[in-house]
Amino acid sequence: MCLRFAIAFIFIKICGLGLVYSAYAQTTSNDTLVINVKQAEDQFLKNNLSLIAQRYNIDNATAQIITARLFPNPNFSFSNGIYATGVSNPYSEQTYGLSQLFTTAGKRNKNIQLAKINVEQAKYQFFDLLRTLKFTLRNDFYTIYFQEQSAKVYNQEINSLAKTLTVFKQQYTQGNIAEKEVLRIQSQLYSLQVEYNTLQTNIDTVQSEFKLLIKASPQVYIKPQVDTINNQDIATTVPYQRLLDSAYVNRYDLRLAQTAVDYNTINFKLQKATAIPDVSVSLNYDKLAAYGQNFLGGGVSFDLPFFNRNQGGIKQARIAIDQSKIQFQSQQDQVQGDVATNYKSAIRLQQLYNSFDPTFKQNFNHLIQEVFKNYQMRNISLLEFLDFYDSYKTNVLQLNNLELSRVTSLEQLNYVTGTPFFNQ
Repeated sequence: MCLRFAIAFIFIKICGLGLVYSAYAQTTSNDTLVINVKQAEDQFLKNNLSLIAQRYNIDNATAQIITARLFPNPNFSFSNGIYATGVSNPYSEQTYGLSQLFTTAGKRNKNIQLAKINVEQAKYQFFDLLRTLKFTLRNDFYTIYFQEQSAKVYNQEINSLAKTLTVFKQQYTQGNIAEKEVLRIQSQLYSLQVEYNTLQTNIDTVQSEFKLLIKASPQVYIKPQVDTINNQDIATTVPYQRLLDSAYVNRYDLRLAQTAVDYNTINFKLQKATAIPDVSVSLNYDKLAAYGQNFLGGGVSFDLPFFNRNQGGIKQARIAIDQSKIQFQSQQDQVQGDVATNYKSAIRLQQLYNSFDPTFKQNFNHLIQEVFKNYQMRNISLLEFLDFYDSYKTNVLQLNNLELSRVTSLEQLNYVTGTPFFNQ
């Protein structure tokens, strides 16, 4: 009779009437950071070093526009006589020269256009990095949250089975139960501890990445705070064509591919313009020239494009245009494929989630309690009871994983469209 009451006390805890969590997951201290997804995004935008470093590339590209707008500096030359045969004072011979290079065929304006495109590319690279890191941040946030929910199930069973094993060992030494029941509990406990350790390792890995994204201290334990999860069928609220159109407009990697076409087109024009020689205009003064004193002359100089007309550069620029157009088309195809695949996946996961009875967990909790009563009355064996409870654990974990997959599929749709359609 005492054994029955001991078993009853322990398994009531297993059935959820007294949940026990590990101190590591439950303790709220200065080393625990309770944070919601909006707060996480704010810290990410403020502190992420990768974003800050990428932002400097925009400033650097903007400075290149200033350089492209500058005109070539004039060139000044001066010479003074040192020695001449038959001249009493060679130092009186002095010449001065001033020359200015003028670029032709609109080279300066084309270089300015290229510099401006470089700024656009730097901005698109920044926003594409922002899109990628933000997706990683939100995905990590919900991964930590749902895996923590699964960790609670393990904590509950491990703590309860550990206490059960202690009681069973005492009862075994008194000859009240068989050794096989002790070994069965012990085997189940060890199995759960290994599974829990694997899960906790995964959580720690994601935690490490998440803390790096928001620049939190490595010693801090992140505790995601989620008020509500939208369980409605929201994936179908936005038509597929709207998702695709949004991706074409807001995917910065696609816009970056388009600017590559624009850049190579301007560069092709620049290479053709390079075949036209630039002109240098000069003004010269000679104090004691052969034609008389204080000689003032002017001149013009330019290369004669007989041999080098930049044929290779023009050909390379033309090839670069064709190559970038193919890459842009490939990127468009990739965007279309991303949206189509992830849209189907999100709908499929939502349909699968909707197929589960929302009261399943509640009903299963009640079932476990009834199973325990039957075990207490010896209508079922310990092995059957543990199998029922293992089934409960498996189903709860599957539901957590399904809900995580459903949420991350919506985050993936946000990512591939470049638009926060489905933020939770």
